[in-house]
Amino acid sequence: MDRYCVMGNPVAHSRSPWIHARFAQLTGQTLDYGRREVAPGTFAQAVADFRREARASGDRAGGCNVTVPCKFDAAALAGERLSERARLAGAVNTLRFDEDGHVHGDNTDGAGLVADIERHAGRMLAGARVLLIGAGGAAAGVMGPLIDAAPTRLVVANRTVARAEVLVARHSACGHRADCDLQAAGLDGLGDARFDIVVNGTASSLSGDGVPVPACVLAEGALAVDMMYGPAAAGFIGWAQAHGATARDGLGMLVEQAAEAFAVWRGVRPDAAPVLAELRALVDGSAA
Repeated sequence: MDRYCVMGNPVAHSRSPWIHARFAQLTGQTLDYGRREVAPGTFAQAVADFRREARASGDRAGGCNVTVPCKFDAAALAGERLSERARLAGAVNTLRFDEDGHVHGDNTDGAGLVADIERHAGRMLAGARVLLIGAGGAAAGVMGPLIDAAPTRLVVANRTVARAEVLVARHSACGHRADCDLQAAGLDGLGDARFDIVVNGTASSLSGDGVPVPACVLAEGALAVDMMYGPAAAGFIGWAQAHGATARDGLGMLVEQAAEAFAVWRGVRPDAAPVLAELRALVDGSAA
């Protein structure tokens, strides 16, 4: 039996075990997927324990998903064995344990976001004007794949402009390759710019704060995406809808990034659409 898990703190709420169990069923794979809550400062030991326990049971530890606050610890554990998108992000959300004992680090968040926007929301990023709100770990995790999708312009807006500038500088080669105009701005420095796709990479809804940018950034027919889902995205979703935008939470991104991680581990990418539809029904039902 190949074993996988999600590691972080907290993880009791994680939908990952359910998602990956459905992926396994749909692809005819056999695996076991659980949850591991990791105490602060113990991530490397938690990974070693997970792999050791699997061996002791005659199983194989195949990998793990990594959530907050362990994504930077996961990147350190993988060392130089990082995918390009993980290296750009500076954080890892997917570890693969190879047969030779090495640990491979990847970041599937951006691929998940792009897949959700293009496949499920039906909006192509190529040629679009994109605003990414925030310059923290969430924004860093998705920026590379967003740029690779070839928007004509991508602006990173953050309360502290210097952090946005660092993120833009890190992705400058990626932007040049995709012929994408990359810019950094303060939250109050967007002027009269309008965007076709606005992505919220902050926790503004979760903290109860208002949306950190003015509604004038929304172009006519804009798509507004919050990377969180459920109640945590409610404030941003309500704001976007009130100003005429098509609003979308991060549930599709969650399922699509999991499908990408499944492909990293198993070599086959499951169809995320039916799993997303089922999970949406579960989430909406539990919120009712």
